[in-house]
Amino acid sequence: MNNAVNNGDDGIWSGTWVAERLGVELVGDDALTGLLGLALRRNPKRAHLLVSNVLGKHVPQSPSVVHGHGLALGRRVRELLGPEESAEAVVLGYAETATGLGHSVADGLGTAPYLHSTRRPVAGVAQAGGFEESHSHATSHLLLPEDPALLVGDGPLVLVDDEFSTGNTVLNTVRALHERYPRRRYVVVALVDMRSAADAGRLDDFAREIGARVDLVTTATGTVRLPEGVLEKGQELVARHEAGSAAAAGRSSAASGDARPDEDRTGPTRPPGRTTRVDLHWPRGLPDGGRHGFTPGHRARLEAALPAMAARLAEAIPEDASRVLVLGFEELMYAPLRLARELEQVVAAEVRSSTTTRSPVLAVDDPGYAIRSRIVFPAHDDPADGPGERFAYNVAGGGFDAVVAVVDSVADTRELHAPGGLLSQLAAHTPHVVLAVVPSYVPEPLYAAALSEERPAMLPEPLRGPAFSSYPPEEVGWLLQDLSDVTLEAPTEEREEAIQSGGAHYAESLPVEYQPSEQYQELFHAALETSAARIAQAVGVVTETVIAERSPRPVLVSLARAGTPVGVLMRRWAQFRHGLDLPHYAVSIVRGRGIDANALRWLAAHHDPRDVVFVDGWTGKGAITRELAAAIEEFEAGGGAAGFDAEIAVLADPGSCVRTYGTRDDFLIPSACLNSTVSGLISRTVLRADLVGPDDFHGAKFYRELAGTDVSVAFLDAVAARFPEVADAVGDAVKELLASDRTPSWEGWAAVERISEEYGIHDVNLVKPGVGETTRVLLRRVPWKILARAGAGADLDHVRLLAGQRGVPVEEVDDLPYTCVGLIHPQFTRGATGADGKAVTV
Repeated sequence: MNNAVNNGDDGIWSGTWVAERLGVELVGDDALTGLLGLALRRNPKRAHLLVSNVLGKHVPQSPSVVHGHGLALGRRVRELLGPEESAEAVVLGYAETATGLGHSVADGLGTAPYLHSTRRPVAGVAQAGGFEESHSHATSHLLLPEDPALLVGDGPLVLVDDEFSTGNTVLNTVRALHERYPRRRYVVVALVDMRSAADAGRLDDFAREIGARVDLVTTATGTVRLPEGVLEKGQELVARHEAGSAAAAGRSSAASGDARPDEDRTGPTRPPGRTTRVDLHWPRGLPDGGRHGFTPGHRARLEAALPAMAARLAEAIPEDASRVLVLGFEELMYAPLRLARELEQVVAAEVRSSTTTRSPVLAVDDPGYAIRSRIVFPAHDDPADGPGERFAYNVAGGGFDAVVAVVDSVADTRELHAPGGLLSQLAAHTPHVVLAVVPSYVPEPLYAAALSEERPAMLPEPLRGPAFSSYPPEEVGWLLQDLSDVTLEAPTEEREEAIQSGGAHYAESLPVEYQPSEQYQELFHAALETSAARIAQAVGVVTETVIAERSPRPVLVSLARAGTPVGVLMRRWAQFRHGLDLPHYAVSIVRGRGIDANALRWLAAHHDPRDVVFVDGWTGKGAITRELAAAIEEFEAGGGAAGFDAEIAVLADPGSCVRTYGTRDDFLIPSACLNSTVSGLISRTVLRADLVGPDDFHGAKFYRELAGTDVSVAFLDAVAARFPEVADAVGDAVKELLASDRTPSWEGWAAVERISEEYGIHDVNLVKPGVGETTRVLLRRVPWKILARAGAGADLDHVRLLAGQRGVPVEEVDDLPYTCVGLIHPQFTRGATGADGKAVTV
């Protein structure tokens, strides 16, 4: 046998042998003969088999070619659907041949979750649907998504198969699914459309019947012309050649003493090769494929892990190997393909990818025939339909110096390793066999999470108003626990002394809620009237930037509590401008302690982490920005879900700490003027060991008793009312912003360090830059003095009022990069204040 098994390597079309003997013709696009060869199989419904040269199934092919064809089809689907429908699409691939192709199409779409049908029942996983593939050797397909809601929704369903031959399989699928999960649009994707003229109109008729749109995307189009009596002639030809092969195998076994008649061999025999097992260090909890669903978040984790896994495989492959095959296992096509694609980048050898199969095909060692050789071996995954033969094509005689067999753990059985099993059969044809086992992913029932020793107890659903917070329930879900009945407040001076002495962390207690005077409330309303349009524009800009750059359907996660009003406003803008109903949650982050890891686990279990966008009100010196980045890194290093983007989106970024912002101006955001009464009546978050266990959300209080002075919803309504008048300005600002260099300069941090030294504080944590942070100092801490930019106007009216009430000096500074900076009293003790509790003037 010639070592080059790919189509065209001998200058002969790999369908010539069948075409000459049976009169079968391929008619259509010029690309068809490059994409397809022909073979024969024993099948009572169809004698011929279209063998794809770019699918990575029967014919070893470059993994970049295989993955590239799927990516290209996915990108065409994305162009067809447009950004909005693409963001709502779900991709469904067909087992076993198109599982890898479908997954690659989902990659091309970019944001689509992926599911493939399966012929492997999985105990404990409910069936969400099924259908029949009439022409196949194994007809029943099961749909077993981990998330039952995956197939629910009105977004497009993209169905992917390797070939579109009669349309029966697609019609059966759509009919079965449309009855349970009706939708308006379907897209059928295939490498080749080989329908006859009679079949071509059935899809349109069916679409009209169910009242849905059905589109078709293919790489090439044509038909197969079959002469009369071709089925009988094909069966006779297969029987004759199989009888000849069996006789030849018997003679060879008798002569050599080799009792392995289950292998069709071509080419010389050789001493068995050596088998090496490699631990991939597959990421814990990452699905091995799309049998139960594969989300964009899973894709991000896989992409991150691939280089290290490929490096481990490369270490097991001889340096002088010139030709390497990565051999997948039946439905497990995508993971081996991606490993092969990565391996292709790091070894000098030519890398090819193909997969074992259940499908029996005649092997003929002729350059004009698509299946030059086959290896036959027993099934090794305890299949539901009982034991049987399995096949690997074009491996024997393929000239491979090493074969990497990739199976899932369900298939890592005694049969795999036994004499006559796949590994020993491969070892007869290559000097080096490498075995890599991917853990079989089995979804854990939700109720079992609390019983698992490896996972934390099942977390509760988010708290919502009116039971917790004064916001309407749809505006925000709080990933917190309710500590409303616990006394947590302490006098400001007592808290400050404990914090600065190291005796307590600021998150272990709460300041007494400041109740604004009538004069201060009037100032708040005047400030809101003045700044509402400016805030509305900043909300629009940051929301549009998020949708353009981060995710078309972001999951907003505000940092409680200052970020929560901003998150609600961003959600309202998305509804106003795009008709989007974005999910919004509030989580706790604590300086020095990190973000609530249990809240991240809840988010990862319910959403794609790559869609999560963390939201805050403003940046000061960037401490929380750094805190979040470190916390996300620690979360992932500890085995948490990957894919969370630690960059915060803020309304105002005066510290130049982030890339996603509404403005970098330091101006008054009226929600900074108040505490809980502008934040849904929710306190600061609390993290104290005696109240928050390892499996609990951080805590907070709901101040129901302050409802009479609550302006939370009034603040939101006042800003949202200005959305229509700023819409055009937002569009212009976003275009300018997206084209600009937004690299953070961290000038705020540098300014804080300078001020800390100039004023003899020597602790950046006691320097609070910006209008918002200065207001917090005056409301919650013991202020020492306020630095104000010379000439600052109405933005500081409330700061001057609060400073006057607390006896805090306001010092004007010429070169201040912020509108104002609040300085907390350094080395504070209660003796540093006068009898009236006011700050000492020094």
